[in-house]
Amino acid sequence: MTTTAFKEPVTQDPSGATAREPRRRPGRLRRVSLPYLLLLPALLLELLVHLVPMVIGIVMSFKELTQFYIRDWSSAPWSGLGNYKVSVDFNAPVGDALLHSFFVTVGFTLLSVGLCWLIGTAAAIYMQDTFRGRGLLRALFLVPYALPVYAAVITWVFMFQHDNGLVNHVLHDQLHLTGKPSFWLIGDNSFYALLTVSVWKGWPFAFLIVMAGLQNIPRELYEAAALDGAGMWQQIRRITLPSLRPVNQVLVLVLFLWTFNDFNTPYVLFGKSAPEAADLISVHIYQASFVTWNFGTGSAMSVLLLLFLLVVTGVYLLFTSRGRRTADV
Repeated sequence: MTTTAFKEPVTQDPSGATAREPRRRPGRLRRVSLPYLLLLPALLLELLVHLVPMVIGIVMSFKELTQFYIRDWSSAPWSGLGNYKVSVDFNAPVGDALLHSFFVTVGFTLLSVGLCWLIGTAAAIYMQDTFRGRGLLRALFLVPYALPVYAAVITWVFMFQHDNGLVNHVLHDQLHLTGKPSFWLIGDNSFYALLTVSVWKGWPFAFLIVMAGLQNIPRELYEAAALDGAGMWQQIRRITLPSLRPVNQVLVLVLFLWTFNDFNTPYVLFGKSAPEAADLISVHIYQASFVTWNFGTGSAMSVLLLLFLLVVTGVYLLFTSRGRRTADV
């Protein structure tokens, strides 16, 4: 009995040698698709946590959603652009309060981001030099960033107390810089209290990012500049800052978005009703939604805030990318 063996087809190359046709491995497709399958649960959770609430919030902004429709928000009457008109009517109380909150948030964000970047960059440059105890000092610098927000801000609440707070004890009792103890959590001083906590909490992040960026600058550049007679300030201006430009572009954008949307710090510091001087737009939207129970108007304000941040981010990325292309040319 004879058997016929099935052989794989062969191909003839131009040189006359025969080449075996490669066999397709069924496991190759499985290996290629495995990373995407592993990412699928995280992508689904990301959609559920962020995208779905965002879409629901946009739909709610077009409805007259008040406390009377909390049980079934989908049955609230359709208002169209009514909530947006109320929010941007700056001659009315609602629009005027929103505009005031927007200006307070812009000023607070610019000061906080600028101080965080300045302090973080100065500390990172200082830490580049080798000295005894540098590792311990680096760890201490990162403590405000590592602490939970609520624990850190509550500590500042006790420090800002009028009668027995540490801030008034140092400024009034020991240094005699004020005529009487100040109220830091109410009135105009609340803005400076909020700014202090925000900078204290945010500058270690800038310090960490800038310090990582400094590791990529070759030390030979500083050595050559020192041989040419360049001082410390000239080295920072001509070498450090230009080399850190890509890092700073991302850092400033991230700090801006985090600070502009910060809700935890003012909420823990002042409670549900922030003082007028520290009325950030995140707390203002919370009050419009959960204090006055007008979720439609609050959702419209949130959508307007989202559009503003998208425009600012787009313009910032456009200018920074154009400046990067100009520098490369």
